[in-house]
Amino acid sequence: MISDDPGSRSGRLVQRMARTVLHVMGWRIEGAAPAILKYVLIGAPHTSNWDFVFALLAKGALGIRFRWIGKDNLFRWPLGGFMRWLGGIPVNRRSRNNFIDQMAKQFHVCRELVIVITPEGTRSRTEYWKSGFYYLALGAGVPIVMGYVDYARKSLGIGPVLTPTGNLDADMAPIKEFYADKTGRYPDKQGQVRILPRA
Repeated sequence: MISDDPGSRSGRLVQRMARTVLHVMGWRIEGAAPAILKYVLIGAPHTSNWDFVFALLAKGALGIRFRWIGKDNLFRWPLGGFMRWLGGIPVNRRSRNNFIDQMAKQFHVCRELVIVITPEGTRSRTEYWKSGFYYLALGAGVPIVMGYVDYARKSLGIGPVLTPTGNLDADMAPIKEFYADKTGRYPDKQGQVRILPRA
């Protein structure tokens, strides 16, 4: 099986292939994987199933070994094993199971862990981002890294690193500023970058 370890020979092959595919498609990769072992990676904007394809290409091109969270029905036979191999973590959104707390504990026990979360939570327009990415990073004591796909400029990559302080409004300000000029595949489905404060 081909390894996705960027330091391995096959990992470097995957990186070259992903960069070549993006180049042929007319896309460019921007930024570089941060030199930290644990963080929450924002995936935004999210308006199309194509975002997943570009996320996997970015994963290969940047040499990031990230995990991603998906609905549990994506992990059923016959694709379940393949989805897990791609880095998927199934979550049952129909039950309250303290998922954020469970994932925060994983950060504490793993030497290296990067989890991608799409705060919009859906490809349809939403008025607020889901706050899970923020409170996961805060609870786990890890940074937030801003990943993006911009269909208007045909670019994707990695942006700034933010260490959450617990002041939601202050921490969201640079995130909102960064994503202000990023355009999804379907701009009409792209909502504002804001989080509904906890009651």
